[in-house]
Amino acid sequence: MSKEMFGMSESDIREQYMESITARFSGLEMVVAGILSDCQELTERGQSEQVRKQLNVAKFILFEMMDAKRGEETVLVNSDDKEIA
Repeated sequence: MSKEMFGMSESDIREQYMESITARFSGLEMVVAGILSDCQELTERGQSEQVRKQLNVAKFILFEMMDAKRGEETVLVNSDDKEIA
């Protein structure tokens, strides 16, 4: 997956979103909800390219969660090797 798709690298997504305080205290579901809320706001401002990238970030997180739940990938961990999903 490319940087054009998300506007950032996969490692940046993991660090900035999946290892965030929101993820730690409220779960990745709330991270995705926050991204979707941001997309609503960006839509109102006519920033369709940023909306596209943020929706792709949300999908990436959801797919990572689904893969972890199915056991297809290793359990998601943060940089301290603590489980995050």
